[in-house]
Parts: sequence; structure tokens; C-alpha cells
Amino acid sequence: MGGYRIATIRGIPIRVHITFLIALPLIAFGFGRAFIAAAQLAGIPPERLSGSPWLWGLGVAVVLFASVLVHELAHSLYALRTGGRVRDITLLMVGGVSQLTEPPKKVKDEAVMALVGPLVSLALGVAFLVLRLAVGGASFNLQFALFYLGSLNLFLGLFNLLPAFPMDGGRILRALLSGRMGMVRATRVAASVGKAFAVLFAVWGFLTFNMLLVLIAFFVFIGAKGEARSVAAKELLGRLHVRDVMNGPVPSIPADLSVHEAAERMLGERRLAYAVTGGGRPAGFVTLQSIQAVPPERRAQVPVREVAVQSPPISPSDDLGKALGIMAETDAPLLAVVEGGVLVGLVTREDIARGLKLSELKSTQGQGAAWPMRRREA
Repeated sequence: MGGYRIATIRGIPIRVHITFLIALPLIAFGFGRAFIAAAQLAGIPPERLSGSPWLWGLGVAVVLFASVLVHELAHSLYALRTGGRVRDITLLMVGGVSQLTEPPKKVKDEAVMALVGPLVSLALGVAFLVLRLAVGGASFNLQFALFYLGSLNLFLGLFNLLPAFPMDGGRILRALLSGRMGMVRATRVAASVGKAFAVLFAVWGFLTFNMLLVLIAFFVFIGAKGEARSVAAKELLGRLHVRDVMNGPVPSIPADLSVHEAAERMLGERRLAYAVTGGGRPAGFVTLQSIQAVPPERRAQVPVREVAVQSPPISPSDDLGKALGIMAETDAPLLAVVEGGVLVGLVTREDIARGLKLSELKSTQGQGAAWPMRRREA
């Protein structure tokens, strides 16, 4: 999803997307405009509050996204605890996203993972509001800040419990349905409910001139549609194996061969990749992309060992879903396919995409989704 990395918590990279930076001043402006109404709602005379309404708005906007970060951390930490793997957390214009390369194994754990985020937000909201009552004699500024902190977290928790997939409530709904329907069908049902909520959000946003709600509706609708397609794709990938799409066997070249000579050989043999060997052992791969990254005038001086791509190993019997997960986690462009300690081929993202498209085509022919594909040369 990209974004600027700002921190790492428990090994999880925290990123800020460009849309967050765009939204921050807009949200601050909106809170600034609502300053007097918010003070009155909190039972505090606006004139007794120090500081500009716009500075309060900026502070509230920052606190909102901090609350979103705590919410997403609750999801991620529970996922790690139950055997999941988290790639990163990204703060967006309309909230945050925890990117999981591997979700919890059990449907029950996935449901609880979706629930803990809103529960943490609700608990924080109640705690801040109780604290606000406890410091009733304190300054109006502190009372107002605690009121806003509590209100924002309560709203965040309750809003995310709506069954509008892919929000947390929608994921809980999917988990409840998946036991009877299976994951793919349950996702379709939950996504349909999410789209219905998105339409309601959009209509209400237009009627009340709330463009932020319209924007949220857009992201919910797109997210529901994308999640349904993603789950269907994972279902197909789970039926295919690495051996069905891998390239092999992969010819090797010595590690001290120049990049220029490797390019000439690649052109002559019409291949896109070679295994690089040094001292009789594999030392990675040289690919078309790694050769093109070297300026033409330097290719004769650079040995291929310096541009070899290191690749995590995978077995031919592993399913494509696992292969794609390893690629996402390690950001590897290809994987070495190893059987009995011997390199037998490689698999790329393009191979997986090709396998998925052909699998979808095969399923429309009424003959099932899995089939033996003929290997092609690298």
C-alpha cells in the first residue's frame, strides 16, 4: 500500500499514507469549525477555553489518528499472538489498515481479532470520560480534552462495529457466517451488506453535505468489492500448486561471469533468468530486470554475483497461496523451487497471475479449477 515509514512497534512498521497528510488539515478545519458546538456539548463555556479553535482542531485531528493507530495495533498484536503475520500498519485518509501476510489460522481467532480493535477503542473512550468526571474541578482545557478523547474513541469503536464489510463489524459477520457457508460465500454476503451500508453512507452524506461521510462510503464500497475478489482469488490459489506454474529446469551460469556475457547468453538462448552458482552451490538468480539495472557501459566489468537476486526456497507441492504470501512478506520478485535439496525451477508473480487467470477460465468451462499445466522454460 506504500506510505512513509514513521515508526516500528513490536516489529510492525507504522506507515503514513499520502492521503493521511491530505486529510489532516481538512479534518482539523472541520473540528475547528465545530469548536463552539463541541464545547457546548461538553458543558463547557467556549470563552473559557484558551487557544485558537483551529489549533484545537489540529490537536483533535492528530489525536483521532493516534486513536486509530491504537485501534489497529490491537488487531495486529492479537494476530501475532494467534500465529498470524503482520506486514505493516498504514494510516489512511479514512482510518487505518493492518496488512496481514498471514491471518490467524482459526476463523474464531480472526473474529476475535476483528473484535479487539473496537473493544480497545470503547474501553479507552469510557476511561477518558470517567477520568473527565473525576477531574471535574480541573481546568476547562483539561476537561474539554478528556471529553474529546473519550468521545472520539467511543465513536471509533461503535462505528467500526457496524456490519459494513470490510470494517470490523463486517469481518465479525463474515466469521459468524463462514461456519455454515464457507469463507468465499460468507465473504460475498458480508461484502453485499457492506456495499448496502456504503450506499446509505453516501446518501446520508449528500443529504447532510458531509463529504467526509461520502468519502468513507466510497472506500467501504471499494473495499468490500476488493475483499470479495481477493478471497475468491485466494480460494483458487489454494487449489493450485507451485509445480503447476513454475518455470524449470533453470540453467545455471558461474558467479564470476560478467553481466554483459550473461545478457548475451540470455539473448541467444531467449531466456529470462539463470541460476547463479559459486563454488558449486546456488548463489541466487540473475534476471532480465537485474541485468537491465546495470548501465550498459559497466556490464562488462560487473560480475553477475553482484546483481544476483536472493530467493527464498519453496517446494513444488506448496500451494500458490503460500508462495504469494512469502513473496509479499519478503518482497521477493521470484522464489526458488527446491525439491530434495535440488533446484528444480523458479516461480514469479507473473507465473502466479497467469495461473490464476487460467484457473478462472477453466472454472467457467465447468471442469474444475485445478489442472496440470505444462512447465515453460525460464
